[in-house]
Amino acid sequence: MHALTLISFFFFTGLVAAITWWVTRRDDHSSTRGYFLAGRSLTFPLIAGSLLMTNLSTEQMVGLNGSAFTDGLSVMAWEVIAVIALVALGLFFLPRFLRSGIATVPQLLSLRFDNTTQLICNIIFLLAYAVILLPIILYSGAIGLQGMLDLPGLTGIQSSTTLLWGSVWVVGIIGSIYALFGGLRTVAVSDTINGVGLLIGGFVVVYFGLQAVSDGNGVMAGWEILKQQNPEKLNSIGGPEQQVPFSTLFTGVLLINLFYWTTNQQIIQRTFAAKTLAEGQKGVLLTGLLKLLGPLYLVLPGIIAYNLYAGEGIKADAAYGQLVFNVMPPYLTGFFAAVMVGAILSSFNSALNSTTTLFSLGLYKGVFNKNASEQQVVRSGKIFGWIMAVAAMIIAPLLAGQDSLFGYLQKMNALYFIPILAVVVVGLLTRRVPAIAAKIALIGGCLVIAAVYFVPPFTGLLDYIHNFHFVGLVFALLVIMMLVIGKLAPRATPWVHEDSGEVDLTPWKGAVPAGIVLVVLVIAIYAAFAGGV
Repeated sequence: MHALTLISFFFFTGLVAAITWWVTRRDDHSSTRGYFLAGRSLTFPLIAGSLLMTNLSTEQMVGLNGSAFTDGLSVMAWEVIAVIALVALGLFFLPRFLRSGIATVPQLLSLRFDNTTQLICNIIFLLAYAVILLPIILYSGAIGLQGMLDLPGLTGIQSSTTLLWGSVWVVGIIGSIYALFGGLRTVAVSDTINGVGLLIGGFVVVYFGLQAVSDGNGVMAGWEILKQQNPEKLNSIGGPEQQVPFSTLFTGVLLINLFYWTTNQQIIQRTFAAKTLAEGQKGVLLTGLLKLLGPLYLVLPGIIAYNLYAGEGIKADAAYGQLVFNVMPPYLTGFFAAVMVGAILSSFNSALNSTTTLFSLGLYKGVFNKNASEQQVVRSGKIFGWIMAVAAMIIAPLLAGQDSLFGYLQKMNALYFIPILAVVVVGLLTRRVPAIAAKIALIGGCLVIAAVYFVPPFTGLLDYIHNFHFVGLVFALLVIMMLVIGKLAPRATPWVHEDSGEVDLTPWKGAVPAGIVLVVLVIAIYAAFAGGV
């Protein structure tokens, strides 16, 4: 069994690497445009595939299914509400980003406010990626692989700590090689190939899982048993004691999704590389359509695992790996583990590529060596990338012991998501708000949220208000504060958003109708499962 699993694992992993090398072997990896923006050559299939796969890593496959194991269908909010954010990206944010000709979000803040605002935003992003994002990707990947491949039985190593450290370092090193030697287009191509495998594998897990629920009597029989035995798990409306209460969809959940899909450098860097605005909009909205399928393979397996293992004392974040190992045939277990490694690598190398972009263009070129050549800028990014990768591999195993990996991720993300989103939104919607307002919002927003999260007695505030309502309140206060400063001490001259001429800004004619259809589908999905089935 282990031999068959390993053979299929290494075959698919090697196949993805070989195809990626063949497709990108003649790419320009020496210039900043080629390395960080794929030569602005990405078309909509690559944009959609890369967006989907950068988002779909084991912090979602393992973490979100773990949340579904505990709370059921209500956690689908992270997938379904994301569609609203993607519509906003395609119709509002992306045209303005491409008009600016930027490679990073902080560069936009430099154009709108000043260089110091850009520097502050760069530092916030880099600290957050080093301490929060990169370690969580590696840790969740290691936990998922241990369950899927039965690493204790495969390696003979019974120490969970040793296995955790080993898994983290193997995945981290492979992901670093992809990101730091290949550049953005290598990341996008490997993401797209893995995306196809992940979608297929995700649905196969659901198929075999429902078969297991019905003892081999068919998928529909398994679905009927889930509805009869666990109807409370199939309610799209989250209760007040659950991780995602329904009311939070309109505050923190919506705002965190908006930041993630519209201003998170790790995600939107591939949209900056769009060949044209029309290609970018098609890619973004296609991603929105594919996200509507997300609950089928990111939430339903967790509910299936609850039905099968609820009485066995299994931890929520271990449920998905246990399900894959138990219900999948050995040859498919290896294939799916390979796909999962691809998902881990995708998110890790995308975050790492974004980290090198932020450092090289924002700090190295912008602060340390303003006269640096393109080759020096790219080389500085690769060196810094290895430093960040090693730091993440050291921090990742220290995350062991979190009750809900996905819940922890969303809570920690709010630390920097909310202030940056507030500054970007106000910057794009106003013309007279000055740079000092943006600086106060960036620094003050991070400090306020951190104080409530970590500093007694402020931490007691979350006993009276849900975390997602709290971050929604912080967002509103930051926006109001910036608008007030804009009234009292406006810029001397209004900001003019000039066209850089880097990208053809002709919009896709179908963008608005497609966006409307996606929003209607989101409402329909919630209505269909309101109160359960």
